[in-house]
This record gives sequence, structure tokens and C-alpha cells, in this order.
Amino acid sequence: MREIVQLINAFEKARQMQLQSALVTVVHVDGSSYRRAGARMLVTEDGQMTGAISGGCLEGDALRKAMLALAQRKKKLVTYNTSDEEDAAIGMQLGCEGIIQVLFEPINQDDQNNPIELLKKAVRTRQQATLVAFFSLEEKRKEQIGTSLLIEQDGKLVGNLPEPELVDQITKDAQQALHEKKSVFRNYHTKNNYLTAFIEFLKPPVSLVIVGAGNDAIPVMKLADTIGWDVRIVDGRTTHAKPERFESACHVLVSKPEKVLDEIPGDPFTVFVLMTHNYSYDLAMLKALSQKDIPYIGVLGPKKKFDRMLAEIKDQGIILSKEKLNRIYGPSGLEIGAETPEEIALSIVAEIKAVFEKKEGGFLRNKREVIHPRKDTLITTKEVS
Repeated sequence: MREIVQLINAFEKARQMQLQSALVTVVHVDGSSYRRAGARMLVTEDGQMTGAISGGCLEGDALRKAMLALAQRKKKLVTYNTSDEEDAAIGMQLGCEGIIQVLFEPINQDDQNNPIELLKKAVRTRQQATLVAFFSLEEKRKEQIGTSLLIEQDGKLVGNLPEPELVDQITKDAQQALHEKKSVFRNYHTKNNYLTAFIEFLKPPVSLVIVGAGNDAIPVMKLADTIGWDVRIVDGRTTHAKPERFESACHVLVSKPEKVLDEIPGDPFTVFVLMTHNYSYDLAMLKALSQKDIPYIGVLGPKKKFDRMLAEIKDQGIILSKEKLNRIYGPSGLEIGAETPEEIALSIVAEIKAVFEKKEGGFLRNKREVIHPRKDTLITTKEVS
């Protein structure tokens, strides 16, 4: 989500300078690619680029095509075949063995539902949504429809549909994407058209609440901020919980543990890491959090301490279900041999990422299948009458 925010900021800066912009979006990948569908960059008419659609291989050619799209004021679909190292159309040896569909969209600043405005609406609230880009794989030379529709979590449609009869099917497929928490690809065959849609699942950034304002919380905050998470710091000590010590945190809160959840109610993307090094404070926080539907609760420290905390909670008559226990990670972090505060921060942040992605955090070289399952990029066809 941070990349989207950066694109929005770059667009606003360009608009203030009266510069036109084009949005470049990967809308489908067949095979291997450094970036997947949903990767974006913004190109302004003076040649400035924000974001990336590859590891650097495609950006030069994409810049030229974006400038052409701006000059022609025309939405285009371009295919990059990175499986062919002799592909003269690209003129570079990419070696990723994938076919990448890239959409180029000049932004009409007067359109209240242009792609950037739709992205703005998506990030405005901490809700899940789906963004739909329409294109034609059969008629690539014609002008493409592009990113034109946002379906919010409550089912509200914002933007424009190319054909009214698609409403029911698009809504159904968007709800599927929301339920499965992953993007889907569809071919829609109507009476008058044959369109492909990239229905992109958008989720808010992880909100990491670090309970503890010691020096070892600073690298956790910095790393989480680097990858685009929202970070909040909580501690009961006014001497430690100072905004000047945690400049990249969006909120620094001084509070007793029993009052924290009144200030930070949380949502499905809010996680907590307990690292005050104060046993009583951490225990009180764990007791309060264990009663909520928090997707991840990390407890820093040895397993002996964690087991003692669970025993005390049980002695107080609180019985935690297996589901709730599975959401508590103590000791917190992946086993990577971490020793320093920075290494421990890496271990914790990596574990949280793995939990959200439902991964085990193992070595990629040990995977028997490809990194990104091919079934996730299949384009299924729906007949719409």
C-alpha cells in the first residue's frame, strides 16, 4: 500500500506543477516475473518515474511507451515476452521466462473517477476493496478501457462499467476476491464485447502496535515503516514513550495496559508485539489482547516466561481456545539466529509477514513448486447475457 501512496503523492506533486501523468500497471503475468500483477509506476511528462513494474529491466522501455501514451492521450496494452531472450521488440535479455501484460493509462485530471482518484478512495479508509482494470487481449491495438471501477467492502461500486450487464457478475467476482483475499482474473463474454478484467484485491497496510518503548523497539519501528506498515508505540513510561524517540511512528501513546484497547481498538490488520521487558505490563496486555480477535500477538522473551504468562492467565479463570492460542506467538520471531536488536526486529517483522501470507518462513530453494502458484494467474471465462 505504501507504493500506492507514493504514486498518489507523485501525482499530486505533478498536478501542482501542471504536468500530465500516466499510470503504468502490470495487469497479468503468465510465468515468472520479478513483479506480479498490481505492480505500478507513475510517469510524468518530464520523464520522472515513481514506483516500479520490474526489477529494472522493463522501466526504460515502459518510460518510452508511457511518454507515447501521454502524447497520444490513449490507453494502451503492451505485452512483454521475457521468456524470449532474442525478442527484438524488447531488445534486452530478461531471462524471467514470463509474459507480462502492461497497461498504460494517461490520467485525465478532470475525471473524478480516474485511476488515481480510485486509488485515493481505496486508501482513504482501512477497509478491503477491489480495483478492476479492463483490457482486451484479443484486440491489443485498440484503445483499452483501463482502470475504471472500485468495489468497496460493503459492495458499493465507484467508477464506470464498460457494459451495464456486467454489474452482477463483477460484483460477485469482487466479493469472491474479498472473501479469498486474493486477486482474480476473468474473461467476460458479452453480446457486444470480449473483455479481460484484472480484479485486484486491495488491503490496508499492517498496523503494528509495539507495546514497549525501549531502545530495542526502535529497529522494529524502522523496519516496519520501511516496508510500509503503520506503526504505533505504547508504553506506561512517560520517560520512554516520547514522539521524538519514534519519529516514524504515527502515534505514541502513554497508557496503562487496561486502557490501551480503548485507544487502539484494532481491526483484522492490526497486530501487537509485547516487548516492554516489564512482566506485569506484558501479562496485563496479553490478558486483554487474548480476549480479542487479533490476528497476531507476539511476546518477546524466553519460552519459560511465555509459559508462565499463559499459566497465570489460566489461573485467573480465562480459558483460551486453540484458535486464540494459535494467534499468540511466544517467543516472537522466526528462527534465523537473531542476536542483535536489529536482527531480532528482522525476525519479528518477517514472522508477522509470514503469518499474514500463511507461509511457514522456510527456504525458497526447498520449494518443489514455483514461488507464485500458476493457478493464481489463470483467467477463467464467464458468459454474461
